[in-house]
Amino acid sequence: MNFMSLEEQLKNQLNPEQYRAVTTIEGPILIIAGAGSGKTRVITYRIANMLEKGIPQSQILALTFTNKAAKEMSDRIKQLTGKKLQNLTISTFHAFGVKILRQDIDKIGYRPNFSIYDETDRFSLIKETGRELKFTQDTLDVYKIGILFSDIKTGRKAFTDETDAYKALYEGYQEGLKLYNSVDFDDLITLPIKLFREHPEVLEEYRNRYRYIMVDEFQDTSHQQYELMHLLSDKNVAVVGDDDQSIYSWRGADYQNIVNFEKDFPSMTEIRLEQNYRSTGTILAAANGVIKHNTNRKDKELWSGKGDGKPIELFMPENEAAEADFIAESIQGICAEEKRRYEDFGVLIRSNTQSRPIEEAFLEANIPYVMSGGTSFFERKEIKDIISYLRVISNHDDDINLLRIINTPRRGIGRSAIDAINKIADSLKSSLWTSIEHICALPEDECPVAPKTKASLQEFLEVIEGNKSMLGGSGLSKKVHAMVDQIEYYDYLIGENQKSEKAARFKMMNVDSLIKSMEQWENNPANEDTSLYAYLNRITLLSRDDLDDGEQDTGKVNLMTVHASKGLEFPVVFIAGAEEGLMPHARAVEEGGDQAVEEERRLFYVAVTRARDRLLISSCVNRRKMNATVECKPSRFLDEIPEQLVKYHERSKEVDAEQAHELLQNMLKNFARPRVPKI
Repeated sequence: MNFMSLEEQLKNQLNPEQYRAVTTIEGPILIIAGAGSGKTRVITYRIANMLEKGIPQSQILALTFTNKAAKEMSDRIKQLTGKKLQNLTISTFHAFGVKILRQDIDKIGYRPNFSIYDETDRFSLIKETGRELKFTQDTLDVYKIGILFSDIKTGRKAFTDETDAYKALYEGYQEGLKLYNSVDFDDLITLPIKLFREHPEVLEEYRNRYRYIMVDEFQDTSHQQYELMHLLSDKNVAVVGDDDQSIYSWRGADYQNIVNFEKDFPSMTEIRLEQNYRSTGTILAAANGVIKHNTNRKDKELWSGKGDGKPIELFMPENEAAEADFIAESIQGICAEEKRRYEDFGVLIRSNTQSRPIEEAFLEANIPYVMSGGTSFFERKEIKDIISYLRVISNHDDDINLLRIINTPRRGIGRSAIDAINKIADSLKSSLWTSIEHICALPEDECPVAPKTKASLQEFLEVIEGNKSMLGGSGLSKKVHAMVDQIEYYDYLIGENQKSEKAARFKMMNVDSLIKSMEQWENNPANEDTSLYAYLNRITLLSRDDLDDGEQDTGKVNLMTVHASKGLEFPVVFIAGAEEGLMPHARAVEEGGDQAVEEERRLFYVAVTRARDRLLISSCVNRRKMNATVECKPSRFLDEIPEQLVKYHERSKEVDAEQAHELLQNMLKNFARPRVPKI
């Protein structure tokens, strides 16, 4: 592609503000990109334009929040430029942190082949540390403690009189991570900052390498992520975001980083993208009417060239069962009337607890759907077992995963043996692996475990050592398959699921799926590094994004929380449960006051702006809560939608048998593909 052809594309496909954002390359730039304003198009064209201007791929770093967004960005730029772009870095913040640490973590006292702990591993380490410090079960709420530790580590909170009791537990947890040569997700940002501060020569190397930095979804950056970006660049940095879509404060995101950027880069250029290419004028007028009630925001007014479109439909059902029936009936009616497919619908809820009646109504109406959330594939026990073997093979000092598999499948290594291993590890100040090696080397009269147990420990060491060929070379999936056979994992599943051989087969099918996906990954020519280390890094970061990284299910209605809908759009959107206590959420308001109400309003704004053509909102008169029926008040946000935009929705009239038959025949004509409900 020559420069002129790209220049023509820029002029033909971009509005004046987008064009300015794409062609302004030098200096700090703040791009305020409203919902549906073509943000991804601007970022991809901007990078393509930089490459056309002669900036080397290796000098560009683009940071975003999900692997899906990074992949979409990368694919679009490759399509635009027609180049492979192997030296271009488009990455999530966390994946970029891994890249930095893989290269230089030894400078801050870790060994290079560290493990990355997911939430399950993290909770296990908190529990284990708590047991060592004699914490009672009642005081060990690992979920709340995990949030506290994350807040402490990232500087969002400090220990207070109320939380001081957990200080020793936090220090023990940190020591445990270091001992096991492991890091948690917060470390993937905080440790690179520590590395850069303590080793300015390393920072200088990165600053020289990446001379042009872009940050997507800037309103979702945490203080640490902002600091990492600021350390890396003081010059050519472009950030793209929308303070009206900042909905992740509970995850450390702070839209005030937009204000920080203005202070830290006083010479910055600000560009606002306000033309919306997604929604009708009515939907945007409703969104503008709501969000203008927030006080601390960049003043902007989204507008559309699509025309006004249909009014926003508001329905006030008697209860959640009637609400669910309304949604199911409306979907079927709109499908028939407008020849829409099921994938055209997004049903948005504030809380997962709202999903059950809606799912039941979908099943009753034979409407196929996909629900965002649930157990991630990589969180299933059988998958975690196999992954734990791979983690221990890659890092013998990973105690959490070692404990998971030392007796899985069962080898007769019981609690007393594990207690003996722990005691020797404490006395040697070593990992459990080193302790097991020590036990296996002791003469029988000095060995703290029975001869049979010692033989089992030796066998375990041999399984791990015998599979070290996974660390290098090719054929990872075949080697993993052989290891699964070697440890007789299917026999173990049969033994664990004696009442249901079908369940054992299902779990084994999951293991087979894991190996198959591994094979596809290593056979992908785009993956230059197919080592075990690269694979483990990839799946840890993938599982962090959960379903964000899965392909969208086609042919199904999309049922999801508003948080999960961020970045998506649907021709028809239902917002269910627009009531006080749900929108805004009672707990958020109780804990966060006015600031929380503003974030809840931003969340409602995000929900409204997911809709392209039609928006239907329901607010129940009564709702069942904690085994009691309570009267509901409509959400305050509904009053903020200009009245002339709203039409109160009437329930569909009953149809006679002949009309029903005709409606069914029309639907069957429209939908050729078979529909199987999600069970």
